[in-house]
Amino acid sequence: MKNFDRSDGKLVIAHILFAFAALLVGGIAGMLQGMVRGGTITLPANIGYYELLTAHGVLMALIFTTYFIIGFLYSGVSHTLGGKLLPASKKLGWAGYWTMSVGTVIGVVVILLGKATVLYTFYAPMKASPWFYIALALVVIGSWLSGFGIFLQYRRWKRTNPNKLSPLFAYMSVVTMLLWQVATIGVAIEVVVQLIPWSFGWVDTVNVVLSRTLFWYFGHPLVYFWLLPAYICWYVVIPKIIGGRIFSDSLARLSFMLFLLFSIPVGFHHQLMEPGISTFWKYLQVVLTFMVIVPSLMTAFSLFATFELNGRAKGAKGLFGWMKVLPWKDVRFFAPFMGMLIFIPAGAGGIINASNQMNAVVHNTLWVTGHFHLTVATSVALTFFGIVYWLIPTVTGRILTPRINRAGIIQTIVWCVGMFIMSGSMHTVGLLGSPRRTAYTTYDDNPDAILWMPYHVAMAVGGIILFVGVLLIIGNVIALLRAPKGETQYPIGEVSENAEATPRFLERWGLWLGIAVALILFAYTIPLIDMLRNTVTSPGYVTW
Repeated sequence: MKNFDRSDGKLVIAHILFAFAALLVGGIAGMLQGMVRGGTITLPANIGYYELLTAHGVLMALIFTTYFIIGFLYSGVSHTLGGKLLPASKKLGWAGYWTMSVGTVIGVVVILLGKATVLYTFYAPMKASPWFYIALALVVIGSWLSGFGIFLQYRRWKRTNPNKLSPLFAYMSVVTMLLWQVATIGVAIEVVVQLIPWSFGWVDTVNVVLSRTLFWYFGHPLVYFWLLPAYICWYVVIPKIIGGRIFSDSLARLSFMLFLLFSIPVGFHHQLMEPGISTFWKYLQVVLTFMVIVPSLMTAFSLFATFELNGRAKGAKGLFGWMKVLPWKDVRFFAPFMGMLIFIPAGAGGIINASNQMNAVVHNTLWVTGHFHLTVATSVALTFFGIVYWLIPTVTGRILTPRINRAGIIQTIVWCVGMFIMSGSMHTVGLLGSPRRTAYTTYDDNPDAILWMPYHVAMAVGGIILFVGVLLIIGNVIALLRAPKGETQYPIGEVSENAEATPRFLERWGLWLGIAVALILFAYTIPLIDMLRNTVTSPGYVTW
């Protein structure tokens, strides 16, 4: 098999290493934040709790994920669409990388200087330095450039292979970046049109409800931008690693198209407790939110069908005999599988958050933070960690050694234990009423708040264990970069010979984009017009 192109590998590795640098700094901020919330430490006077909270959210939820995803997708399209990136695609990839990097550095500096303590949601009317918003704009613009590079590579391949079905990995990559490009339009408008002029003082007030709506137009699809690359690994890579085959190419493509259709026009379910939005439009978007459950269930069915068929082909007997033949000692499988497993309770929590009556109970509590950490910080993060153990060796011409593999298994277990303690405590104390987004306080020794404290201490313990997990994965990444030289295969699964042929209409991009745009316009046009007519404006506030 041909080695991975060296120059393409440099682009991939640059993204992966930046992602893990963000993970390390964000992990430090997260551990300190958890210890403050648990009342176990007091920060020096020049470091604020909410600065740490903002840095943790931005670096982990936006920077770590975006860099890793772009690097991962570029590796896949390079491998499956010709074996080498087009010069124009590579230039766009590097342009995107440097644009995002400049934005990230500016943003982190502004946060650490105490000029942008607005959390990663940067809700108006809390006002940050205009340079924070400019930094966010640069990150978005850079990601667009990278997305255009992927689209260009795909388009060229389709032109030179007009009668062929595109590779599944590449198809899924295009859907993922289309989702991102469409979703980030909302936050780009918010930042450029509303927040930058407002923060510079060019306008006196900002339309609060509109700004939050534009954020959540982006904010919920962001969850699926995190998840879809993990799904690519689950659908395409894991079958190869376990020695099986992809259950159904057409089911995989359809599930991704359904995510594109139904994951964007659902932002109002994050605003169920917010006034200024009609209950009808909230209801409509909750219905669309529940539609997203369908491709998630399709994914679960496909994955476990793949596992069972693989086991049966290897002679497994009984109802669960197929589980015995799975490669539990291979971190490339074990870490993503733990992510899959934990996504079951994570998804159930999402159903609760999107349900109006139940959301009223948990909305502003630590339950939501616990749910968030089960999805992106566990299901997504563990899958990304599992990818690293074959991606770095593939693009650098090295091999995964047994020692690094064992260290990866230990890191996965440490991560799961830490998250079980921390997220479990968050879910439990959230049901008891403990609010999110707040620093340590006993509320003047209120009896309810005193009862929360053991859970807050447990959260701090879990956070410390998770930081150990961060240090372990950083160590494993360094070990992979120094691993013995050798050839590592890029693991792309083949479709089962018994699978039905993939319908060609799944690659009619104009049709699917048209439906997605129609759903977005249907879900958002009238509410946005109403917000512009009945404005709820506010000056800016610096509350720290």
